[in-house]
Parts: sequence; structure tokens; C-alpha cells
Amino acid sequence: MTTASQDNDEPSYVDYETFLDPNFKPAAFANSLVVATNNPNDSTLDLSTPLSRVLFDAQEVDSHIDSLTTRSAIPLLQYTQEQTSASARIVDELDAQIKTLNDSYKQLEKEVVDKHAEADEVRQVALRLWETLRLARSVGRCLQLGRQLEVQHADLGRSGAGDDQAALVRCSYTILSLREILEKRAQGEEGFGLNRVDAVRSLQDTVINPIERSVRDTAERTLRDFAITNSMTFAQGEEARENMASAMATLYLLSPLVTLKAEKWTPRYLLVALESYIRTALQTSVTILSRALSQLPTLERALLEVSAKCQHIVALEIILEATKAPSHPLLPPDARQSQVPLLQSIYAHLETSSLPSYYWRTMASNLASRVQDIVNRGGVVARTLKSNKSNVGDAIRHAVLRGCQPPNALSGSKRTTTGNWERESAVMVASVVNNLGR
Repeated sequence: MTTASQDNDEPSYVDYETFLDPNFKPAAFANSLVVATNNPNDSTLDLSTPLSRVLFDAQEVDSHIDSLTTRSAIPLLQYTQEQTSASARIVDELDAQIKTLNDSYKQLEKEVVDKHAEADEVRQVALRLWETLRLARSVGRCLQLGRQLEVQHADLGRSGAGDDQAALVRCSYTILSLREILEKRAQGEEGFGLNRVDAVRSLQDTVINPIERSVRDTAERTLRDFAITNSMTFAQGEEARENMASAMATLYLLSPLVTLKAEKWTPRYLLVALESYIRTALQTSVTILSRALSQLPTLERALLEVSAKCQHIVALEIILEATKAPSHPLLPPDARQSQVPLLQSIYAHLETSSLPSYYWRTMASNLASRVQDIVNRGGVVARTLKSNKSNVGDAIRHAVLRGCQPPNALSGSKRTTTGNWERESAVMVASVVNNLGR
């Protein structure tokens, strides 16, 4: 930009270069004016002179602006008119474009947005109808399985014992089918929302849970009452075997799947029932034999009972060895592949390799303290027992060997090993004789 004097070829008193300098500072300029117009030795400052100069410069600039606007009024007006006309034309063009755009949007809204809203409503209705249909199918399946379970449970007791036991297994599989539905409660799974249906809750409370308890109690009672004696025929032994196999399969299937890991899951109901059966036999045998040692005339009969208890356990081991774990529909494939035979499961649970051996060794450890109590009490009973300890030892040895033989009804069963029971008999004899002293 040039100065006003250069633009108009007129002299000017205004120092445009100073005012146009980017580093111009009003305070510094005012200070220079005051210093230039005053003597530093004066006691008072005269501000009228610098103020007059500033006012004169302002008046000069104002006159210059007035002169420029006067001479350039017509070009400025023309320029303004041209800009206004151009703006008007732009506005007219924009109005037409905006109108077209608004019309297009209204058409789009009518054809897309409104129809999308209607379609979304239809979609919501379809989803809810589908969810209702899915829930109705799940409820229908549960009610159908519940009715099937009632019929199967009603079959218990109508026919022979074998039919009863087969009905137990059928009930177990139906219960598992119901579990498969009812326990899958996540979003998108078959059982999602069933817990909010009154009919399903009523089905669980009045049908499923009571029948499951009944089936489990029946299977546990079958196992608890298991016994195969030498007086049984082969047909009776086979019937008892089939009943036990069905009861064990039922307890296996109904065992909870809380810790469902291939390497950790075990059929808890079955193992607990088997352990309870063996421990009950042990407790009964220890009590019988302890009482008989205090009354030697009853020893032979007591040893027959103890041997019979062991024969029941031998028969149980034979059945467990011949019974394979049933197919469990709720176990994952890797867990199914890692299933071990039922006999191996109870071996691992009791930490033994033979049920008869476990029976005699556990009995020997419990019997030793009973014999010591008899000896410590002294008297005729203790002296009689000591004087007959050789005969008592022989009788116990024969009882162990007799008890480890399979019952006649199962004598034709194939076993992996016949077993050598000398160690068990030695342990049992030692638990009595060694604690009698001299």
C-alpha cells in the first residue's frame, strides 16, 4: 500500500510509514512526542503540543478519507451494485436448487423413511411372533416329555421287576431330555424364557422333580438291597444282574453335571451309592465278627454271614466289570471319549484295585481295635479267645477264601483274574491273632 500523498500526488503531514509499521506501539509513539516537545529540565510537562499534533494528524487522515470517498463514490456504488446483483442471482439459483433438494428429500422420505418405519414395525412384530412360536414349541416339547415321563414312571410296578428296572432307565433318559431344554437358558437357546412360563414351572414342581427323586430313590434302594446268594438259580442271578445294571445306569445318568470337565466329571450319585453299600457291609460285618469273638460258639455262623457279605461284593464287582457306562447325551464328545468302565470308576473313587481286597483290608484295620478291647477287658472271654486263637485263625482264613469266591449263580461269569487271596486272609488273621498276645 502506498501513502495518501503518493496516491493523490498531494503533500501530507501524516507519517504513514510510522503508523503502518508492524512494530508500531501507541505508548512508545506518545512517549516520543512528549519527549520531542518538552525539555527534560522543565518542572511541568506541556501536553498540549503533542496532543495538537495527534489531533492534526487525525484531522488530516479524516480529510483524506473524505476526499477519497467523494472522488470514488461512483465506482464504489457501481461495485456495490454489481455485487448486490450477483448476490441476487446466486440467491435465485440457490432457491431453485434448495427447492429441488427439499422436494427430493420429501419424495425420499415418503418412499424410504416412512416405508422403513413401517417395515421396522413389521420386523418387530415378526420377531415377537417368532419368539412366541419358539417359546410355544419349547413349552410344548416340555409338556410332551413331562407326559411321557409320567407314563414311564407309571410303568414302574405294573410288570415284572425286569420291566421296572428298564422303566427306570427310560425315565432317566426322559429326565435328561428335559434337563437339556430347561438348563439352556441363554439368549437364543431352546430353554430361554421357559422359567417365566407358569406351566413349565408347575411341570417342574409337580412332575419332573418328584419323579426324578422317586427314580433315584428306587435305583438306590435296588443297589442297597442287592444280594446274590449261593442258593439262587442262574435265572435269579441274571435277573439280579439286570436289575443292578439298570439301577447303576440310572444313577450314572442322573448324576449332576456341575463340574462338566472331561478329566474331572464323575457319576457322583452312583459312586456314593456304591461306597455306601460297601461301607454298610463293612460296618455290619465288623459288628457281627466282633460280637462273635466275644461269644466263640457263634463264630462259625458269624463268619458265614461275613463271607456272604463279601460274596455280595464279589458279585457286585463282576457286574460292574461287565457293565459299560451308558451313553450320556449331555456329556460333551471329549468327555464321552474319556469315559472309563464303571468298575474303574469305583476303583479310582475308593483308591483300590479290588473290591474284595478293599473289603477285607478295611475290615482288618477296624477289627484290630475291637480285639484289643476284648483282650484289655480280660476275663473268661479273653482267655477263651487266646486259647483258641489257632482255630479262630483257621476259621477266619477259610472264611476269607470262601467269601472271595463268586456266588454259584454267577460262577459262569468271565473275570479278568481269579485272584489270589492269601494276602487278604493273612491280614485278617493277623488283625485277630496278633492282637491276642500269648
